[in-house]
Amino acid sequence: QVQLVESGGGLVQPGGSLRLSCAASGVTFSNYVMSWYRQAPGKERALVAVINSISAYTNYGDAVKGRFTISRDNAKNTVYLQMNSLKPEDTGVYLCYAWGGVGLSYWGQGTQVTVSS
Repeated sequence: QVQLVESGGGLVQPGGSLRLSCAASGVTFSNYVMSWYRQAPGKERALVAVINSISAYTNYGDAVKGRFTISRDNAKNTVYLQMNSLKPEDTGVYLCYAWGGVGLSYWGQGTQVTVSS
């Protein structure tokens, strides 16, 4: 059974930092492209960051470039999202997404991030 379990969310003040983790099980993690998405209230789910299977390629949504960093540890089956200089507009549920090809894609349940003073 495939599971993606996110952790690390919480309440943080503007300008603060958080580090999210997504632990995968039931898949050959190193075969998957991993991504983080944000679901904000009343808005469409948006791509935050993506990393390929061997960490050779990363890309970010325009709103987070220069502030967020995605990384992965294939030995630990985990992908991370380091979020710095957080803004209120970063608030939302952050979801982990694994893509391994046609018919091989999975979502986590998400972790809530709230940026507020």
